[in-house]
Amino acid sequence: MKPIENLKAEHEEIIVMLDVLERMSEKIASCENIPMDHLKQVLNFLEVFADRYHNGKEENYLFAAMKEAELPEIESLVAAMLSEHGRGRGFIEEMKNLLDSCKNGESGYIMVFTTPALQYINLLRSHIWKEDTVLLTMAEEAFHADKVGLLARQFEEFEKEEIGADTRERLRKTVESLSEIYLQRVC
Repeated sequence: MKPIENLKAEHEEIIVMLDVLERMSEKIASCENIPMDHLKQVLNFLEVFADRYHNGKEENYLFAAMKEAELPEIESLVAAMLSEHGRGRGFIEEMKNLLDSCKNGESGYIMVFTTPALQYINLLRSHIWKEDTVLLTMAEEAFHADKVGLLARQFEEFEKEEIGADTRERLRKTVESLSEIYLQRVC
């Protein structure tokens, strides 16, 4: 798969997990119990797959390649994307801290969990839309075959170094199982 198509496919997986998190948040707001393990699985996916792996490929390789290609307004676009990546990390940390408080017996924090969860969902949906419609479209139009091949190799090597095939497969199965439970659909 081409690197830009790969990033878009990863966006689709992330959106499914955002849908799962949104459904979980709705259940929490309705005072339904959500297994703590399910919430941890979602946060692990978002932290490892969406941030460390997916955003890592963008930050380490895609953005640099776009700057190198001297695309119009790329500096400000990349700065905006990096800022949103940072905000997303902050929401993930906040959600993790709230879950830790719940684990320590402070049950009221589970209701508060929905606030950063919904803020994160809104941020990422908007962010992914901007990347898919603006940033990745620019990259597709600008990159020649040699740059596409280089990015593909860099992405493949990054996956091996950063998370490995086993972790990638485990995270894919997490998306499948949680989407079946919370969205009643199989990915």
